[in-house]
Formats: sequence, structure tokens, C-alpha cells
Amino acid sequence: MVDAAGIGAWLAARDGIAHREALVRAGIPVTRIRAFVRTGSAELIRRAWIALPTADPGLVLAARAGGRVSCVSLARRRGWWMPPAIDSRPHLHLDPRAGSARLGQDWEGVLHWTQPIAPSPGRVLVGTIEDALAHIAVCQPPEVARLLWESAARTERLAPEYLRSVQWRRPVARELAQEVTGLSDSGLETLVVAPLARWGIRVRQQVKIAGHLVDLLIGERLVLQIDGFEFHSTSAARTRDLAQDAELRLRGYTVLRFSYAQIVHDWPAVEAIIRRALAAGLHAAG
Repeated sequence: MVDAAGIGAWLAARDGIAHREALVRAGIPVTRIRAFVRTGSAELIRRAWIALPTADPGLVLAARAGGRVSCVSLARRRGWWMPPAIDSRPHLHLDPRAGSARLGQDWEGVLHWTQPIAPSPGRVLVGTIEDALAHIAVCQPPEVARLLWESAARTERLAPEYLRSVQWRRPVARELAQEVTGLSDSGLETLVVAPLARWGIRVRQQVKIAGHLVDLLIGERLVLQIDGFEFHSTSAARTRDLAQDAELRLRGYTVLRFSYAQIVHDWPAVEAIIRRALAAGLHAAG
């Protein structure tokens, strides 16, 4: 017979919270579950979810609301690249047919009351990737939305063709699906590509030159290399990048390398440098 310690360990292995039916399916009798809650070892939420005091706060919130984690909250949970200062409020997905969220008037967050795009497996507290992307499309500014869609495509290995086949209900989501390339190696690339594309110039991502992939190639000869937040943590990595840059220059390419801080915090200066390089014709083949 499973004792209290066994129930606690079972829940702890599942982020500290699970639906009562899941515990029963695992062979834990209802009487034991009720006793576990009565001792104060766990909390009963909406008469269905059993949560340890150490349970994941985002999942507990979803259980209280009768919804699922979605939008930027799901993106953060799954490790998609996110720009700094993005909306930190919790975002939850609720079915329009559901009852009250029961979160109280003081609760500060975003509720997305929409019909699910993709079916979810039974009683879960984390929404689907497709629904999260749909919510991001209407919830976030265009540039942030595109960045997150690109990051999702890479992180979740979603082919652009698949994203275009999804039956998105909102035009803005359908437009984003058409724009996604799935090539951005990081969110930083998307931050650079989006404004360059609006200039009407030819930009290619992850192009192999001299046996190495470069982040961005503008025209035929202008290479942009983007250093992520954690790049160059070792001298060996820095040496490798410098050697690659030197090889590209010897082959007639102009190489502009920008850091995370420059792109995120000083984009106007980066933009000015790129514009000057274009004005000088450094992107054109000789």
C-alpha cells in the first residue's frame, strides 16, 4: 500500500501537482489521497487537482483557473528565446465553455478564452504549442510575435510548411505562419532579419561559406555575425570566431560582428552601421 511519503514522491516527480484521476490510475486509492490532503500534506484544488506546497506555481495557478499555461508563459516554460522585458504576467488558456476562472479581482494576468486549435491529451495544465502561438500572435507586438514564432519553430522543430498548414483562426497568425523561416539560430537573428526585410534587400540566413555557417548574408558579400548572450565564454570560442572572420575577409567578404548588448540595447547604432555598409556597396559582388 502506498504511504504518504510515496504519494509525495509521486507528486514531486510531476512538478508537485497532478489530477486525482492520474493518482488513481497509478494505483493510489482515493481513501489514501483524501487522507494525504486532510493531513495538510497537499492542497485540493477545484476538487480535482492535488498539489504539494512545493508545486510549480504556474501549474497551480492554471489548476485554480481551470485552464492551461499558454502564450508567453508557455514560451518561457519551454525555453523559447525571449527578448528582455517581455510581458512577465501569467498567461492562461481557458475554453470559452468553461466556468469562472475563480482567480479573484486582485489577480493580474491574461486569460485567453479561445477554442483550442489542437486537441490536448486529457487532463493537463500546459497548453499546446499551436494554441500558444495563436495567442502570441494576437497578444504581443508584431516584432515580438515573429521572434517567438521563429524561436518556437527552431526549439520545437516545427517545419514552416507545417505551420502554414495549421488552420489558424486569425489573419495575424496566418501571416506569421507565412513569414516564419525556421532558420534563425537564435532570437537575436530574428531581431535583425525583420527590419532588414522591410528595407527590401536580399537577406539569407545560415549560409555556408568556406565550410562554415554564417548567421546572415546580405546581398552577395556582406556577412553579419551575431554573438549571443553567452557566446565567447572561452578564449577558444573567441579564437575560432576570429579565425572564421579572417577567412571570410580573405575571400572578399565584409564581416560585421555584433554583440547581444548592441542588438538588444543599441539597435539604432547597429542599424546605422548596416545602412552605411549598404551605401558603400559592401553587399554587392565586385
